[in-house]
Amino acid sequence: MWEDEYAAFWRELGPGWHMALATSLDGEVTARMMSVVQLGGRLYFQTDRRFRKYAQLAGNPRAALCAENTQILGRCRELGHPREHSEFCRAYRELYPGSFGRYTQLEDERLFVLEPEFVERWLYIGGRPHVETFDVGARRHEIREYRL
Repeated sequence: MWEDEYAAFWRELGPGWHMALATSLDGEVTARMMSVVQLGGRLYFQTDRRFRKYAQLAGNPRAALCAENTQILGRCRELGHPREHSEFCRAYRELYPGSFGRYTQLEDERLFVLEPEFVERWLYIGGRPHVETFDVGARRHEIREYRL
């Protein structure tokens, strides 16, 4: 069942990862590492509103997060200052105490959420490569063997 597989994916992903965030605007693509919190199948991160990634997300909310064998494509929304979101702050403080102490209370910090639309990851099953995908809008899950 789709819901069970998708929930299992998020349990396996866990509460947080360091992930590469790719954003683009007007043909310019950039990427940088982010400290990401996963809450209920959504990915949260904070950034300074004076940074390039902020301007790119304001102009084009489509973004991708990638770590290890997993990439997640979706749309980002700004949620305001991180301190206005206690569940995020609790998780971020627990996962990234140094970053929380240095950055979360700064006035120009802003919280974003990435709502996943498509997830893809590579798996090795029986020593053979497979590609697992979740098409969130279509509620479709697939694992197919990769063959040349």
